Amino acid sequence: MDTADIIRLRLVNQKITHSDFTRPDHIVKYMVAMQAQEYAMAKWAIGLRVPGTTDESVEEAFNEGRILRTHLMRPTWHFVAPEDIRWMIALTAPRVNAINAFMYRKCEIDAQTFNTCNDILIKELEGGKSLTRNALKEKLDKKIVTGDSVRLGCLMMKAELDNLICSGPRDGKQFTYALIDERVPAAKPLTHEEAVIKLTSQYFTSRGPAQLQDFVMWSGLTVKDVKAGIAALSNDFVHEKFKDKIYIYSSPVEQNNSKTKSTFLMPDYDEYGMSYKDRSAIFVPTPDILKNFKLNIPYNRMIVSDGEIVGSWKRTVTNKGVNIETEYFKKLKKKEEENINIAIKKFSGFIGKSIAESDR
Repeated sequence: MDTADIIRLRLVNQKITHSDFTRPDHIVKYMVAMQAQEYAMAKWAIGLRVPGTTDESVEEAFNEGRILRTHLMRPTWHFVAPEDIRWMIALTAPRVNAINAFMYRKCEIDAQTFNTCNDILIKELEGGKSLTRNALKEKLDKKIVTGDSVRLGCLMMKAELDNLICSGPRDGKQFTYALIDERVPAAKPLTHEEAVIKLTSQYFTSRGPAQLQDFVMWSGLTVKDVKAGIAALSNDFVHEKFKDKIYIYSSPVEQNNSKTKSTFLMPDYDEYGMSYKDRSAIFVPTPDILKNFKLNIPYNRMIVSDGEIVGSWKRTVTNKGVNIETEYFKKLKKKEEENINIAIKKFSGFIGKSIAESDR
């Protein structure tokens, strides 16, 4: 194994260079969870992995509840499949609540306040209703102090972590909340051990080759849990050493694809960058780049060429089309530039906008 193998296998396992998936919800289930605080770019992360999808088709899947959005793991917003939301929250909520404990105390929220909040949320949302955060705040303010956005955010996140609420259909461009029990079919709960094994298997299937510490960072689980999950993996998983580090992955059935598919406009917080603590395979920053904190690599929108980060991009959408601004970290070859132009066209097709004249 070498760096090129790591890149190639990750691109295949993350379904970027090849994907048989045809529906947005199927890729979300395969990936287990996809970071989604930047909603528009999270939709593009799905489009990147499911040929033929559009921004509208992902939005439709979200509004129909085939894709849900809630707080998981580190914690931050994630897309998750309905059939996975309960066990994922049950597994990761204790660690998230421990992380949030300081803010709960700072906002002076006690157990009674959380319970009162949850009772109100149930009353206001039962019957298949979905309401925006502002609408729910008005209801909550009659019984408890929701305070500023931080305190209110703590109250709503705790309700998510209690497996009470999740995303509802959007109200125009605003997000809503709905009751999990009314939006998600009942499912048999997993034991802690079963959930750890399931998450470990799906992580290394969809993101391998990856290291133990990559999974610890991504999942928020303890090292003890992660070691137990890895020990329980089937013999189908490969454990291979490279530069004194052990990489774990499930060997994919490789496909012959155009190399342009490994060149793409990577969304903010995309799993190709966010799934690993050690990102040296896809990017080794120069001192000049390290000094430029505005780049925020790999969290901001990055340009990936042949699996490696080579620049950043911005987009401005108007009624006339989409303008893509690019900035490169090194001089590119002509073929690389051609492939990036193809990637730009793929993104513009996904959002249904023509490319502005200045980008042609």
